Amino acid sequence: MTPAINSAIKHKISYVVHEYSHDSSNEAYGDEAAQKLGISPDRVFKTLVVSIDNKSLAVAVIPVSSMLSMKLVAKAFNGKKAIMAPKSDVERSTGYVLGGVSPLGQKKRLPTFIDTSAMNFTTIFVSAGKRGLEVELTPQDLQVLTQAVATNLCS
Repeated sequence: MTPAINSAIKHKISYVVHEYSHDSSNEAYGDEAAQKLGISPDRVFKTLVVSIDNKSLAVAVIPVSSMLSMKLVAKAFNGKKAIMAPKSDVERSTGYVLGGVSPLGQKKRLPTFIDTSAMNFTTIFVSAGKRGLEVELTPQDLQVLTQAVATNLCS
């Protein structure tokens, strides 16, 4: 069990775990998950950790088929500038390795925003806390568990 799955269990939400064989040479983790699970990349969401104004970390959950807008994510977090957080900061704050970062069960709860496109689906897929493991849940449950706000994050 990963902390992400334990979080879903603890909060008694409905979820399904999907496992696939991760190819260690593939660094397009979300695209790989969509392809191997046979689902639209629009329903698979990646968890990106950003640094806002070089002061604080925050989480953006967006479809793997989209690109994060640094302008929109900075605005969502009431900042002026956003950049991708350094790998070491991501792993230290979340407790997960890159490619397996889940918005659920993070070591340190970070402010989180979910792209509004998630609300178009009955269920979405996010990392379950390790490469090759996804958890399917409703966007509303994800929003409640992460105390996230839904907003437009993609350009």
